[in-house]
Amino acid sequence: MLVAGLVTIVITYIRQYSILSKLAVLLAVMLVFYCLGSTLVWFLDHFDAENEKRNAQEGEVIEKDADPGAPESRESDSEEEEQSI
Repeated sequence: MLVAGLVTIVITYIRQYSILSKLAVLLAVMLVFYCLGSTLVWFLDHFDAENEKRNAQEGEVIEKDADPGAPESRESDSEEEEQSI
């Protein structure tokens, strides 16, 4: 969005628009990109919610990172200590 604003200002500067026209065009470009971005975020959130709902219905379990205190991580810590000695 900022790049679009920069391009808009450069183009309006080259074409020698008045300050008021530059600001009006910049405002319009920013509003258009804001609307496009908001629409994209809404679509992505909508699809993400559908995917989460589908995963919950299928009963899939999503693995999470292991806890630092889990037995598996303690074994790897002791192996690293033995290798460093």
